[in-house]
Amino acid sequence: MLSKKAKYAIKALIFIAKDADKSPLPVSIIAEREKIPKKSLESILLELRNAGYLYSKKGISGGYVLSKSPEEISLVGIVRLMDGPIARVSCASAFHYRSCEECLDEAACSIKKVYLKIREEELKILSETSIADMISNEQLTSCNLILEHA
Repeated sequence: MLSKKAKYAIKALIFIAKDADKSPLPVSIIAEREKIPKKSLESILLELRNAGYLYSKKGISGGYVLSKSPEEISLVGIVRLMDGPIARVSCASAFHYRSCEECLDEAACSIKKVYLKIREEELKILSETSIADMISNEQLTSCNLILEHA
């Protein structure tokens, strides 16, 4: 399951990306517009900055801007940064592998086999989806809603 922290990070990146041509965005504006608790957002934006996704400017006209283009920011990196491993069971994790204590024969384990498939599909989707794609999806949905009500 996607944590609130990862969801907030994605929402904040989308919001900042939509405003990319303008001046840095203060935490308070992002928090207010995206309905994210300010204290949580401050911590998330700091992590994103430390990971190289954002640049921060201090001072009266300070705030956050993207340090990469929205096309270069894939969801897989954000989800891993915020939530850790993609795999839902440790024996199916690529980077955080641990065998299960209760497993008698890992090679024959049907649980591992299913979760390896799930991890691969999730990785594929998250790797192929960028912040720019998320913005495009929002715009398509908005256009469809307008057309339905016309």
